Amino acid sequence: MERFRHLLEPALREAVSALHPWGAKMAAFAMGWSDVDGRPQGGDGGKGLRPAIAMLSAEAVGAPARSALPGAVAVELVHVFSLVHDDIIDNDERRRHRDALWKAYGVGPALLAGDGLLALAVSRLAGQPEASRYLSRALVELVQGQMADMVNENRPWRGTDRVGAAEYAEMAAGKTGALLAASAATGVVLGGAPELGERMWAAGRDLGVAFQIADDILGIWGEPQITGKPVHSDLQREKKTLPVLAALDAGNTAARELSAVLAAGITDEQAARHAAELVEAAGGRAAARSAADRYLARALEVIDDCLPDAAELRALCKSLVNRVT
Repeated sequence: MERFRHLLEPALREAVSALHPWGAKMAAFAMGWSDVDGRPQGGDGGKGLRPAIAMLSAEAVGAPARSALPGAVAVELVHVFSLVHDDIIDNDERRRHRDALWKAYGVGPALLAGDGLLALAVSRLAGQPEASRYLSRALVELVQGQMADMVNENRPWRGTDRVGAAEYAEMAAGKTGALLAASAATGVVLGGAPELGERMWAAGRDLGVAFQIADDILGIWGEPQITGKPVHSDLQREKKTLPVLAALDAGNTAARELSAVLAAGITDEQAARHAAELVEAAGGRAAARSAADRYLARALEVIDDCLPDAAELRALCKSLVNRVT
């Protein structure tokens, strides 16, 4: 991902410069380029995962990485837009070890800044319909996935209306997979191989499910210094993450005790810690990791078939799941 930074960052800065100065200031903060007062800062601006997938996909079909730059910029702008809005929806005050955009500037300004980033993203591919259709599809699926994730928070842990594994996978494929799918598909399209777009879209969705499962694991057992978010935050928000769903389905003693703990509600850190221990004891953590491996294998199978010379892309995809144990 670092290899493409010299291409990506100047293009992102050029895109953001088209915003109103206030919006550009907020976008620069969200990107990690500056502090809240607009002073340049070498902070954590994200790894550029989605742009890297786009440019590696273009290289894998024999095109230069630069050919996919419009798609790379578009997917990164959408990604940052989604993070800005996610933090408002989830009331998360921290992002990448500092204030979230809404916390720094207010909810209204942050919403406008996010909208500006989205508009810029769409404009990057406006003249390239073969690629822009994948971005448009990703936006619809992203919103659908986010809505499903929110609705699922209010559904019961047990009973006929509980969230099933298939529903979870469809939610994750939209919420996380759609933008990865757009990255891979626009990469091959802009690289000159539009016939591979649909298959790479499918690979990206499966990769997204694997990535989301890995995030679920980190959301319960990750180190806050690494994740930038409070430990056990997903449990406290009653997010229907795969480790918990898999643990409840185990039917063992730990699963039954976990069900009782969740029914009583996670009201404090001690209860959250106990719930996390029960999820692991019931086998939820191991089951989630196994599921992530399966979705990753499906994605890699397609990539190997479509792009035989994609060793770097393959390694990047594997790293998304291998960051958890």
